[in-house]
Amino acid sequence: MNRTMTPQAASEQEAERVHVDHGVTKRLGRWTSASQFDVRVRFGVLVLDLRSPEITGDVEVRLGLHRSTVKLLLAEDDQVDHWELNWTGRGQVKDDQRPAEPGGRRVRLSGYAENSEVRVHRGGMAALSAMFSRAYVQDLRQARKNGSYPTVDDPTRAAR
Repeated sequence: MNRTMTPQAASEQEAERVHVDHGVTKRLGRWTSASQFDVRVRFGVLVLDLRSPEITGDVEVRLGLHRSTVKLLLAEDDQVDHWELNWTGRGQVKDDQRPAEPGGRRVRLSGYAENSEVRVHRGGMAALSAMFSRAYVQDLRQARKNGSYPTVDDPTRAAR
């Protein structure tokens, strides 16, 4: 970190790095406040939850995919821009629930995808995707123990 930068300004410039190699990784709930992500996935599956209210402004996801799947869990009105995503071989961005009206924040995908796909889930599908995980069960148990509410299925919900 440069000494002239404030700690908050330095953290805004740093990208959250996620690397998956021959495995399955799920980043669910309120796991980060970064708005830039460097994602490298090789022969694996990655689930990124970008619905947290702590992630402010537009989101930039730089992808490096090789025979992989990335599932993005987004809010209802988020727009996905994949113009700068280069494809090699088969693959596509599957976004069946895209909003008709432009609004919300923009999620920009860039980088390359080789024989890979990006799936976008919004609203109820995003909640179901988060609920079918071990992290959700652990969050439920912890919330019951603390007398609060779980936040993995809906990160915008206050934990109380």
